[in-house]
Amino acid sequence: MQSAYAFTLLRTALGVMWCAHALLKIFVFTLPGADQFFVAHGFPPHAVYPVVAAELAGGTMILLGWHGRVASLALIPVLIGAASVHVANGWVFSANGGGWEYPAFLIVASLAHALGGDGACALRPARAAA
Repeated sequence: MQSAYAFTLLRTALGVMWCAHALLKIFVFTLPGADQFFVAHGFPPHAVYPVVAAELAGGTMILLGWHGRVASLALIPVLIGAASVHVANGWVFSANGGGWEYPAFLIVASLAHALGGDGACALRPARAAA
């Protein structure tokens, strides 16, 4: 029973993180500003729009526990893209330009969520593979 609440904590933290990052791009950096950042780092123009939509939708799904495990797996490519932007800056995320430690940690946390489950209080947990 305790592990169910542990995975609920993990699911909640991941969901809040994804939603916060999407909202950061919308309200702080603005979508046009975030788009310029993406383009400056080699991503196609307007790639920020599907990324933000995926972050917000996936984060909400994870937070609510509505197929959250699937959402965590589906968002891993976004984290790989984020890590690739920061890899030249070194490991520590507090480095100038940010390092790749935080996206790498979130990849592992997302895999742990996908493997471990949505935990307690999930609206619709994804079924475990047989």
